Amino acid sequence: MKPLTLCWLFLLSLSLPLLLWFGHVITRDGRRTPAEKSSELRGYMRISPGRVDQFLDMHCNHCALVSSSGQLLGAGAGEEIDNTGCVLRMNDAPTQGFEKDVGSRTTVRVVSHTSVPWLVKNESYYFQQAVNTTYVFWGPERNMRQDGKGQIYSALLKVVKKYPNVSMYAVTREKVEYCDKVFENETGKNRMKTGTYLTTGFFTMILAIEMCDNIHIYGMIQDNYCSKANHSPAPYHYYGKMWLDECKMYNFHENRRRGGHRFITEKAIYAKWATQHKIEFKYPSWSP
Repeated sequence: MKPLTLCWLFLLSLSLPLLLWFGHVITRDGRRTPAEKSSELRGYMRISPGRVDQFLDMHCNHCALVSSSGQLLGAGAGEEIDNTGCVLRMNDAPTQGFEKDVGSRTTVRVVSHTSVPWLVKNESYYFQQAVNTTYVFWGPERNMRQDGKGQIYSALLKVVKKYPNVSMYAVTREKVEYCDKVFENETGKNRMKTGTYLTTGFFTMILAIEMCDNIHIYGMIQDNYCSKANHSPAPYHYYGKMWLDECKMYNFHENRRRGGHRFITEKAIYAKWATQHKIEFKYPSWSP
């Protein structure tokens, strides 16, 4: 083989790893660089007055999924959370005043239709100050329909017009139905027939698995935590009414015949998913 050919092969062997590395660079806010192939998530459609079919396009190597649990109070996990590539939060859980325990960055905020009024009421905090946050809203078709009769979707359209720089997406009807099917496949129970309401945490977990390679979940207890005689009490949320006990709330909903969130059942599902994906539970730390 000619020396010039050997030289080219040697240079190629050095450059190939660099090309592969640059092709998988993830920006700090979780969005792929142009070198990345599309990571479009078609279950999440952009909320836009122009009816443009634009889907969420986001991927991250490492994600911090921050629960709203009072377990995080005193954890001091804020810096660790903020140093993660993407940070996912839920509903109206604030960071202001709780930065030491829950961090300050928010890459994605997944919001239930029932929490939208709280965000609109505090729009300057959520939409004016948090311009780098992507919002993902979910809800039943009656509230999220786009023909002008969906009350929540219509309210979100008004927010988009007022804050055009904020990225806002809605979980599609097909994706909501898919999540219902996932719950049924995991539990053997039909969500509607059993009077169950999926939690925002359920939708957030599914989104995290779709967009993240590695997930650290902060402040989530395991499904048998509340049944332990020596479990430590914690507020239901790290913010708001501190007299609401987490385990009492979970048990109340788990045993409610209709209209309840199955918090404990869902946590058992997450434990199963943690054996199939790169998921780690922190503060409290536990393994499935």
